[in-house]
Amino acid sequence: MAVFEVVAGAELPQLKREITQDKINRYALVSGDGNPIHTDPEFAARSAFEGTVAHGMLVLAYLSEMLTIAFGNRWPQSGRLKIRFRGPARPGDTVTAGGKIEKIEGGRASCSVQCCNQSGEVLISGEAEINLP
Repeated sequence: MAVFEVVAGAELPQLKREITQDKINRYALVSGDGNPIHTDPEFAARSAFEGTVAHGMLVLAYLSEMLTIAFGNRWPQSGRLKIRFRGPARPGDTVTAGGKIEKIEGGRASCSVQCCNQSGEVLISGEAEINLP
């Protein structure tokens, strides 16, 4: 069951999460991705990023969490997501996942979705589709 009125033009509920180095390190541990660009501040400081950055999939998980809050079990059961990674999330960033229902057609909702940092920079953008009851 959705937590808002599912109509074209409706804004999806926003989800805010803080990125910390501890979260990045824990994600690296459970995912097996220990790339030093994520976990080694000294190494990352010498990179083009000039510091550690969160795994893209960690940030994407917040988008999926927002869609689950919005659509409940229908999201993992019938959702489809097409995204592009646009920019890095860094320790200290507050990431906001949100979106809008663009159209409802044939029993499916098509949504524009994105994750932005506290400065409004788009980190992830894309489209989500989900079956409706």
